[in-house]
Amino acid sequence: MAKDVLCEVNNCSYWENGNKCSADQIYVVSHKGKTADNSKETDCKTFEPVLG
Repeated sequence: MAKDVLCEVNNCSYWENGNKCSADQIYVVSHKGKTADNSKETDCKTFEPVLG
């Protein structure tokens, strides 16, 4: 399991200084069903925008 999860999307509510992700879990999905050939074919469903 990954020790540190990095994220550069600083308008996500889970983003912390140093590009760290503070979410308890990460949910990634593929645009193609159960497989992906590269990272461009995936999305992070954990993302939640900062409100306010």
